[in-house]
Amino acid sequence: MNSRIPALPVAEDLWRTAQLLQCGLNSRAIAQLVRDGTLVRVRRGCYARGSWWTGLNAGGRRRQLIFAHAHGTRTTSAGGFVYSHTSGASLQSLHLWGVDDMVHLTQAGCPSAVSHARGVVAHTRQLGSRELAFVDGLRCTSLERTVVDCCLMFNVRQALILVDHAARLGADLHLLRDYCTALGGRNGVVALRRALELVDARSESAGESLTRELIHRLRIPPPELQYVVRTSLGEHRLDFAWPRRKVALEFDGKTKYFDYRPTSEVVFEERRREKALMEQGWIFVRVEWKDLFREQEFKYRVLHALARGF
Repeated sequence: MNSRIPALPVAEDLWRTAQLLQCGLNSRAIAQLVRDGTLVRVRRGCYARGSWWTGLNAGGRRRQLIFAHAHGTRTTSAGGFVYSHTSGASLQSLHLWGVDDMVHLTQAGCPSAVSHARGVVAHTRQLGSRELAFVDGLRCTSLERTVVDCCLMFNVRQALILVDHAARLGADLHLLRDYCTALGGRNGVVALRRALELVDARSESAGESLTRELIHRLRIPPPELQYVVRTSLGEHRLDFAWPRRKVALEFDGKTKYFDYRPTSEVVFEERRREKALMEQGWIFVRVEWKDLFREQEFKYRVLHALARGF
């Protein structure tokens, strides 16, 4: 960095343009910092520290884009909106899969003809007081309202991942079913209805939700989830198990959602546990993300293991 360019504040990672100008930077210096990667322009009028931004995972970046939007509109908006849909889900740290980085917000009406900034999707609807929540100081839709709004945009697999996690966090499934019934034949309600039919709060990751949906859709005999087995190393939980046949199916990478690369420590502990269970006669089927999209091969592997387990 050019030594004549003032240093960025140490205590922060996200700034509006006005804040950077107050630190002694000018537009030319800001542009230079963006070119060399010291700053990242995350939206119009808002910048992030480059090293911090590149270290975020996909979910972290989605959350920070929302904070950047809130940061940037603090002095330019009357605040008559709430974050909703996938933005509400991101604020509530719900599992999302295959979504974009658009910032979604909901407002009661269109207060002016001025459009929202690029990267922002505005929805119009009247929200009741029970459909609102506060997360990290930001207004967003409630857990149940967020799930419904997202599922109306999702396919079945995306919806099941979200509904499973929401159920795990304590979402009111009766209320979700009431919402679903009230929606009738609205476009997108099929994904919500199907997810509510298949929901299981015992699924601990997006990968487990997708695996369970695939097992059901391929008409493979249903397994038990989070099945506990005692070994010489203690009690161990299996993601999916067919106890009578001593067949276990494990989804690799569940510790790091969407990272697809379990750490060496996780791999070591899983293999050590697997060895102890195999000594008891258990047969293991291990699947990764790519296996969930090779459906014929997946079905063959599972059925072959179940046949061996007789």
